[in-house]
Amino acid sequence: MSAWPVSAVSIVYASLDRPNDKLVALLFAAEALRRNGCTRLVLVAPYLCYMRQDTAFHDGEAISQKVIGQLIASSFDRVLTVDAHLHRTAHLSDVCPGIEADNLSAMPAIAKYLRTDTFDPRTIVVGPDAESHGWVNELSTSLGVSCTVAKKTRLGDRSVEIALDDPKVLQGRPALLVDDIVSSGGTLQSCARALISAGAASVDAIVTHALFPPEFVAEFTKSGIRSVRSTTSVPHVTAKIALDQILSGALQSELAAARTAGMPS
Repeated sequence: MSAWPVSAVSIVYASLDRPNDKLVALLFAAEALRRNGCTRLVLVAPYLCYMRQDTAFHDGEAISQKVIGQLIASSFDRVLTVDAHLHRTAHLSDVCPGIEADNLSAMPAIAKYLRTDTFDPRTIVVGPDAESHGWVNELSTSLGVSCTVAKKTRLGDRSVEIALDDPKVLQGRPALLVDDIVSSGGTLQSCARALISAGAASVDAIVTHALFPPEFVAEFTKSGIRSVRSTTSVPHVTAKIALDQILSGALQSELAAARTAGMPS
């Protein structure tokens, strides 16, 4: 976690993987900055924690998305994140009421990275479930390639079944499997096996937020995944895709305000 010297506008960078210890430190930082004269406080959290639980599925469950959103809104004037895991929630501003909230897409950074790599134009971009349709379509359009989205049926906490609408389109073609968050990796592995069974020439995976233990990479390889690459939203052995440009681009107005206020550049 880091922040510039205190000024009228301060930006705090804190990616909130392994969040429990970080959240307390984040509140402490916000309090100190406010008390020392900061009038506008911006949180840059490339990974925003606890967004999956957007409803109470069982009696007694907390809605963690609501708790974290209100906590951030109580201390910051703006939050900026990347590919927040929002299911039934339409906008990040609904999670963080009363403040500016930006949910940026990692797809421009991923597309830029892939263009500098040896990218096969026959590649088909694949999403593991219906929720992935938006970013899969965005990435495939940017790269000028085809895409498809699988159907996922959850059988248990760590078990899923994957079905492909038209397996024939995969035959002999490289598949690029794209997901926003991978923590246990069950969906990723099931989808890879389905793609290989459909005749895909190879399977590579791109992940925005890699939350799985590094040793899981070996398990992914066993399931047929040739490579796994993720963004720098969290520190990880697979983090190859920089998010610097999309984050700095979204912060230009804040930087201009900071310069006006006399903050060192």
